[in-house]
Amino acid sequence: MTFPAKKLRTTPHRTLANFACLALLAALAPVSASAQEGPASKPDMNAPAPAAKPAAPLPSPPATATVTLGGGTIDIHYNTPHMRGRTIMGGLVPYGKIWRTGANPATTLITSVPLKFGDLLVPAGTHTLYTLPSPDTWLLIVNNQTGQWGLTYNQSMDLGRIPMKAKPMDAPQEVMSLSFENTTPNSTELHMRWETTDRYVIITTP
Repeated sequence: MTFPAKKLRTTPHRTLANFACLALLAALAPVSASAQEGPASKPDMNAPAPAAKPAAPLPSPPATATVTLGGGTIDIHYNTPHMRGRTIMGGLVPYGKIWRTGANPATTLITSVPLKFGDLLVPAGTHTLYTLPSPDTWLLIVNNQTGQWGLTYNQSMDLGRIPMKAKPMDAPQEVMSLSFENTTPNSTELHMRWETTDRYVIITTP
């Protein structure tokens, strides 16, 4: 004989016990990752901005050679290539070809007074300097085209060419340089040095 199933009655005491167990389990549960990390921090508006990453140095940085002569100023703007273990004269700078006498843009001469480069009269203004190297003799070229890239050369714009003198060097020079030396009130020497080459011209006031 089958008896109908009796309904289980839940007493108030059993209900309270169930709530107590659930509360205990909740208290023992692991803290969530967000609770462990704490509340999200707000950005500090007064904090200094991250330092900008320094720009990589140029492989041939710009330089300027300056001298005062005959009551005026001469500036030569050029870029300075480095040897970096390379053969320069007759290698990176081939003999028998026009060289920009530096790197990147054309090497620029700005003079506020007329000058004489050797026997060549150079008027006041802006000009471009090139050189024509060879194992024995060098020519300095003063050109009237300006603002061009260093590999651009227009021979029809030449003002003239001047033979360059030579001086021995005791040790190789890593960085190419242009400099004015042995300056007097009315004369100076413009030197081009790189590797073991030192070539120069004498500049005077007319």
